[in-house]
Amino acid sequence: MMSYFPHEKRAREPLSDLLSKSEISNGATIKVFKKKVTTRSDVDYSDEHCHLILPDSEANKDVKGAGHKGKQKFKVKEMYLTKLLSTKVAIHSVVEKLFRSIWSLPNNKAPVAIKYFFDFLDAQAESKKITDPDVVHIWKTNSLPLRFWVNILKNPQFVFDIKKTSHIDGCLSVIAQAFMDAFSLAEQTLGKEAPTNKLLYAKDIPHYKEEVKAYYKAIRDLPPLTTSEVEEFLTQESKKHENEFNENVALNEIYRYIAKYHEEIDSKLERERGFEDVQKQLRQVKALFDEKKKCKWI
Repeated sequence: MMSYFPHEKRAREPLSDLLSKSEISNGATIKVFKKKVTTRSDVDYSDEHCHLILPDSEANKDVKGAGHKGKQKFKVKEMYLTKLLSTKVAIHSVVEKLFRSIWSLPNNKAPVAIKYFFDFLDAQAESKKITDPDVVHIWKTNSLPLRFWVNILKNPQFVFDIKKTSHIDGCLSVIAQAFMDAFSLAEQTLGKEAPTNKLLYAKDIPHYKEEVKAYYKAIRDLPPLTTSEVEEFLTQESKKHENEFNENVALNEIYRYIAKYHEEIDSKLERERGFEDVQKQLRQVKALFDEKKKCKWI
């Protein structure tokens, strides 16, 4: 014979009274089950994974409401950093190869456009009697690495036919931040509360900074470009893209800029020496476009 005692109230009564009330005869076989005490965690999370987050936390409630139980956000920073370090080690050689391909000079020769522009910035610093090398460093950094390369690093879809997901975007932001830190002159002081993306490349940044300084110095030490070299470069580039641009539209945009800032540009050329011919040509161009504007050609 088998008997069950589902009510907790009866379990508190003496066993003899329970047996008599249940009309159990002598010699009967009794099978007793231990009551299983269930908790909220057993009921709600028996078939799910809980990723180091409290069941009653707000984040878990939000996830449950969205219909994605068991996919809670990973909130333990130390374990998260370990995963990031493993990923960094896996791609470290590729990232370094990318960085050094940007700030190195193949065959000890800089691209003509970069050499020309950096020499221009050096000349401007000299003419303005700026002796602090950090100022020129910042000029060059703002003009090329931060304005051009960082944009490409964070948005590779501008160059390649790829789809950038939100996950990839986060990874690229970490790499781009390391790239920017390599060109920064500020010393990093990192503590326990420092951002994870800063901690990942903390040991590499000092080496990168030295390589960047050597890169700027190598370009500065190269022989100056001649006028014929610059003209040849511009001619070749124009031929490469001669069918890609509308010259009339480009000229129109240049005219609008000249018309907007004509007084400032003209007065600046008036004060500078050696720009008399340039000033004369500029005035001729503006007069020509003004005449065409009267004819409603622009």
